[in-house]
Amino acid sequence: MKKKKVLFISQEISPYLEESELANIGRHLPQGIQERGKEIRTFMPKFGCINERRNQLHEVIRLSGMNLIIDDNDHPLIIKVGSIQQARLQVYFIDSEDFFDRKAMLHDTKSGKLFEDNDERAIFFARGVLETVKKLGWVPDIVHCHGWMTSLVPLYIKTSYSKDPVFENVKVVYSLYNNEFEGKLNKDLIKKAYMEGMDKDRVKEFSETCFVGLNKAAINCSDAVIKGSENLNKDLQAVFDDFNGPKLDYQSPEEYISAYSDFYDEVYENSEVLIG
Repeated sequence: MKKKKVLFISQEISPYLEESELANIGRHLPQGIQERGKEIRTFMPKFGCINERRNQLHEVIRLSGMNLIIDDNDHPLIIKVGSIQQARLQVYFIDSEDFFDRKAMLHDTKSGKLFEDNDERAIFFARGVLETVKKLGWVPDIVHCHGWMTSLVPLYIKTSYSKDPVFENVKVVYSLYNNEFEGKLNKDLIKKAYMEGMDKDRVKEFSETCFVGLNKAAINCSDAVIKGSENLNKDLQAVFDDFNGPKLDYQSPEEYISAYSDFYDEVYENSEVLIG
């Protein structure tokens, strides 16, 4: 039997960023799944606060060089890679001088407000990952998304990329976390994110660009959902409760890796793929 392949797309991974619930899962889950016999690939944004020299990141020339067009502007895609030696874990980084060359993740350090271009950063990250996986020629069975910055990935996989041989049979799992942000992303998110092959009704779900709205739209495009944090925003908890497909409730730090591995098998073997 061939190894199942799991693609992890994470907003945060420690030790590249400060420890948080999301970042710790981003670090330990891929390692645990790999140790349980599955093949994995892991992606995250190369935020400017990540020290490239200390973490020994280097550019992968053969994967870099593509331009992604967002809102009629070209943005060169740069792919870097680093390794967490003790975990035998390789991490791919999506980089861009336009979007990630600043010393903060999501908020302006002076005003405390969300960066005005977080919508375009999320679009660039989602599309950058999918295009890079295509270049790798690596066909995942499961794509597991962590953090609201990955919320557009399920939409793209189920619409514009649904007929691509790399993604046509993949199952998308989306995790919900208690990492709420105040305010909204740019109201033109869906206009900027639009690509050929998208179902307009599904795209409209992303018109609510607040934290709950983005997560709700993401799981409505996913095959399965996991409650990643024990305590969620009450509106997000309601979204989880109302989800019709396979779902996994919160798992303790001691148990979640085994539980997630079993859940991937269940989702892959039993659920029907959503078609865009």
